[in-house]
Amino acid sequence: MFEKLFLLVKNNAGRAVIDNPEIPEKYHEAVINEASSSIIEVLKGQMETGKVKDLVRFFQFSGFYNKSLVASIVNKFANKLNKFYGLAPEPAMHAAQLLIPPVMEEMVKQAKNEQNKDFGLSNLLSKLTGGQRDMSGLVNQLSIA
Repeated sequence: MFEKLFLLVKNNAGRAVIDNPEIPEKYHEAVINEASSSIIEVLKGQMETGKVKDLVRFFQFSGFYNKSLVASIVNKFANKLNKFYGLAPEPAMHAAQLLIPPVMEEMVKQAKNEQNKDFGLSNLLSKLTGGQRDMSGLVNQLSIA
């Protein structure tokens, strides 16, 4: 699942990373990795702080049920661009805003696709918990609620 997320980010990285003169070519792969890890860290944080229901709703209701979730990922990624790659705050935020929302929108679409096992919501949540728990019962329960 994490490899698929990396590819999803990479496929959306055109203007935000690849064609961005602020990001040297030698950092493209690393920056794409940072974007992927920012998404994973924020989603894991949601699970760890007991906001699983909000996370399920995010993926079930057009993806923009919780705009603060996307904003958190954008901010985390922009901070990494600023801290580790020397981008000034404004270009870092611009790059993050170009990349993260479309990636999250695509993740939501793929999570809703029954044929896509990698981004299926139960599988996604299970992977975020380190594969320790089968989350399908919880997802089904929250889907009904």
